Amino acid sequence: NMLPPGSFNLQHQFPDGDMVDALIITKDGNIPVDAKFSLDNYQRLLDLVDESQRDKLETEFKNDLKKRIDETAKYIKPKEGTLEFAFMFIPSEAIYYDLLVNEVGAVKVNTRNLIDYAFNERKVIIVSPTTFAAYLQTVLQGLRAFKIEEGAKSIKKNVEMLGKHLLAYEDYMKKLGSSMSTTVNHYNTAYKELGKIDKDVVRITEGEKAIEPVKLDKPALDK
Repeated sequence: NMLPPGSFNLQHQFPDGDMVDALIITKDGNIPVDAKFSLDNYQRLLDLVDESQRDKLETEFKNDLKKRIDETAKYIKPKEGTLEFAFMFIPSEAIYYDLLVNEVGAVKVNTRNLIDYAFNERKVIIVSPTTFAAYLQTVLQGLRAFKIEEGAKSIKKNVEMLGKHLLAYEDYMKKLGSSMSTTVNHYNTAYKELGKIDKDVVRITEGEKAIEPVKLDKPALDK
């Protein structure tokens, strides 16, 4: 719920058919998120009664973890728009803590090496609910910065377009003013001629002047 709509896809399918649980969309590239971590073998270790089964369960747990790391890594596809890393989500803070301190259940299991393997060799970042939220905040800040940047670009584009339209408007208004000035000149000249005709009529009929021409002013044009 932290990311805005449109900034992620759930059950995203790549062109090659691989489907990742989630894909976070960012300006610089997309981040795959795998959340299919199984708790079964971890729970078996916690519930273990028969100590003779411990080595077997520890091995299965480590194999599960490595399998999930490798599975997550296959979603890193730069040619298809992803960044050079992926998140592997573990839905339990307890398991995440156990992985960090190399303790699973009541015994030590070398899981820290797998975390290093995930990050250094497979470019997979293992996250818990809390650490994933922190990573998402970082991504969210990047998205906000991207929106601001895109917003600024959009404003700049619209202002430039407005400027072009205003210049075109001013140009047409000047042309209109010039045309009106010519029209007024023709009008005033025509009325002068009409005045002459009126004088001729007055002389012929010995009557009074009947037409009073109305002279128009030219429109004022800014230089």
